[in-house]
Amino acid sequence: MKLDSLKPLIHHDGPLTTVCLDATRGDESGDREVRNRWNGMRRALEQEGAPAQTLAALEEAVLRPTHVPGRHGRYLVASGSQILMDRVLAEPPVRDEAFHDGAPSLAPAVAAADEAVRYLLVEIDRQGADLVWSDAESHAAGDVHEQVEGGHDELHKFNGGGWAQRRFQMRVQDSWERNAEAVATEVDKLVADLRPELVLVTGDVRAVPLLRDALGHAAKELLVEVPGGSRADGVKEDVFAQRVHEVLEAYRARRREAVADRVREALGRGDGAVTSLDDVVDVLRKGQVDELVVVRNAAGASVARLAERTLWTGPDPLQLGTRRDDVQALGVPADEVRELRADIGMLRAAVAQDAGFTFAMEGSLDLVDGVGALLRWSDAATPHESAPSYTGDTHRRH
Repeated sequence: MKLDSLKPLIHHDGPLTTVCLDATRGDESGDREVRNRWNGMRRALEQEGAPAQTLAALEEAVLRPTHVPGRHGRYLVASGSQILMDRVLAEPPVRDEAFHDGAPSLAPAVAAADEAVRYLLVEIDRQGADLVWSDAESHAAGDVHEQVEGGHDELHKFNGGGWAQRRFQMRVQDSWERNAEAVATEVDKLVADLRPELVLVTGDVRAVPLLRDALGHAAKELLVEVPGGSRADGVKEDVFAQRVHEVLEAYRARRREAVADRVREALGRGDGAVTSLDDVVDVLRKGQVDELVVVRNAAGASVARLAERTLWTGPDPLQLGTRRDDVQALGVPADEVRELRADIGMLRAAVAQDAGFTFAMEGSLDLVDGVGALLRWSDAATPHESAPSYTGDTHRRH
């Protein structure tokens, strides 16, 4: 998953204030719980010197309902009175966090990007369709992007007899097909313009196959049928939402496994990937990383483990090292070298060099220190993992 949207944060002038908290509002007490969590974070930010205007802007945003059901989190970054980033997270953070006047903790936003799937949801009936777009900035679907009405109104067959019945049924069938073709034309256009990862289609059992047949090759390649949805009111929205969730989870698993396969192959041949904190920092510093990979379990424990270690960095995100001397050797004056949490330093460097990011679930990859990287290029100075050390050196792996 590319992290382009985070780039403004690492190049922003002036102090940044970051908040990440559990935004779940499960019952009537949910608003009060979110307010209590925010009040504690506000006091901490006041002690760190966050400006009053920044705290006011954050408070207004934090207390605004997300209208997202179930457990979820919230990640915000502010400067002055401006909210620079506001993301709803699919899961609450492992722990609530608040920072001021420092590099923002990018891990929550990266987790949201890793969870997000760009998909187009097509809710179709025999008259037309509602098209709903979910982009990479959110884990949930957005508002109706567009409504398509086919314009052909012979929609219902009847049970009369004779030639009139057959003629009328042919007109009805033709109306359905023409309306499906109108929807397909718009879906094909949106696929070309928006480049979704999936096209989900649901709705009328007659209209769905007509749409599938009318779609172009690119849209058909992305098509997944999800039963249970409808343009009409009265559908079991929770059941349909669960089915969509299952489809997206299956896609996320395939997407992560594709990256894991590339890492295994590269580590196996000893070229094209590295693992261990030291080696990943080395290639991040040189701008070699194509995809940063971090192993985590369902609770995000590996991210927490990286957060307990520190790196050293200069003003430029690529001025990175495991020791202060590493950064000073790059020509950074001693008074401009600072210590950062390892997860913050690594993610800043990854974003700065337009690298992607993938969470690999625990058990899918065996990475030293829980971190690895796929490389854009390598040379004689690049750390090379040999297959024997990767598969057999348990000290390095654990």
